[in-house]
Amino acid sequence: MSRFETLHLEIADFVATVTIARPPVNAQNNRFREELVEVIDQLGDRSDVRAIIITGEGKAFSAGADLSERPTQEPGQYTAHNRRVRASFDCLLECPKPVIAAVNGAAIGAGCVTALCCDIIVVAEEGFLQMTEVMVGLAGGVAHVRRHFGESDARLLIYTARRFYGNDLLRMNVASACPPKNNLLETARGIAADIAKASPSAIRAAKKSFQVTEGLSVYEGYRFEQGQTKMLSTSEDTAEAMAAFREKRAPVFKD
Repeated sequence: MSRFETLHLEIADFVATVTIARPPVNAQNNRFREELVEVIDQLGDRSDVRAIIITGEGKAFSAGADLSERPTQEPGQYTAHNRRVRASFDCLLECPKPVIAAVNGAAIGAGCVTALCCDIIVVAEEGFLQMTEVMVGLAGGVAHVRRHFGESDARLLIYTARRFYGNDLLRMNVASACPPKNNLLETARGIAADIAKASPSAIRAAKKSFQVTEGLSVYEGYRFEQGQTKMLSTSEDTAEAMAAFREKRAPVFKD
């Protein structure tokens, strides 16, 4: 377990599990945002971690921002607040290792965006994503929602504040899997275990390609990917993979 106030951390077999732990609904306050950035930055640099799972403790993944810490209208307060919120999302997008969201229950507002900033999304049957901003006079989250939802469904989610449950999200191609809740972590850990078997340097390069090419044309994006492949071709991992193929054994990759 961990020393964090709002998170639990466990590491086993190259997989880190980060559990949001702010009962009763895992609302996101400034302490949580600071700790999430800290732990994801640490895990991104650790050689004993190759994949990361984020889930919630109890019935909720995260029910959104802690409204008791909304910024005041004093000059600079909202600007500083927005910077902290962005950092808590950006750390997931920028982490060099794949992050899997295991959505066990309600993922609302900022909790929904946290899940959408992960590389792979797994949602329990009773888990759901919801953006309630328009019901409280706000309108955030559009950019992150649009990355995963089709245009009509993105607008449906934002404009209506409806809940989209696991099976809905699987049908919409937002979630990669929709297991029963009691199998959620097993499913996420199975994905993470497959990632952990792969070449760490190749996984880092692949995530970098996803990050860099998202806003590029196919032509520019593929040129970048080819540069990544050229770089990897002389790596120790590639040499080990070729040796393992010749020797008919499983490769043993180093971080």
